[in-house]
Amino acid sequence: MGDKFYTDAAFYWANVPSTIDGVLGGYGHITETDIQGSKKFLSELLSSENPPARKRALDCGAGIGRIAKNLLIPIFKKVDLVEQDEKFINTAKQWIGEGNAKLGRVYQIGLQNFVPQKEYDVIWCQWVLGHLNDYDFVEFLERCCEALNENGIIVIKENVATSDCIEYDDVDSSVTRPYKLFQKIFEAANVEIIRSEEQSNFPDDIYPVYMIAIKPIQTS
Repeated sequence: MGDKFYTDAAFYWANVPSTIDGVLGGYGHITETDIQGSKKFLSELLSSENPPARKRALDCGAGIGRIAKNLLIPIFKKVDLVEQDEKFINTAKQWIGEGNAKLGRVYQIGLQNFVPQKEYDVIWCQWVLGHLNDYDFVEFLERCCEALNENGIIVIKENVATSDCIEYDDVDSSVTRPYKLFQKIFEAANVEIIRSEEQSNFPDDIYPVYMIAIKPIQTS
């Protein structure tokens, strides 16, 4: 998967309306269930034995700011956004409110090229990592690990293939990975799973969606 994999995806999203239904591929009605599941998962992580702080979070593939506004901003002092599509960024700024003191830096760039400029307590990646090839996925995780504060974590919320094979979507230029491949990528990036849970109450006609919290493996 070369540059065409990324340019095709950028072209696809450039033609998607900047609405909840648009960014969720016609499944806008699941947004409340999605956010509630994420809130529960995140609250359990924040109440764990050595929890992340609540100073700064990063929303990767932020789209129109749906997750930043409804999940992260109510919890963290500052929330940065990474999103490559300009119209999504403009909608996110309007929706969250450019005057909102909790809205931090907004980076217009694809994750394959993004290098974190701040240090984060939580880095949230949802429905975006299927747009990275395996090599860039590993490198992205490595860069994120370097940008974590003490006790910082990365949360991945993604579709998971029910077969043992990668499934390709030529429409939006993405891949859906089996759980075992996620595990291999985590191993390559030197991170470990600290919590994993399937999102409940989603429609039967979509992929299973997993929330996976990872952190760097500490080397002595």
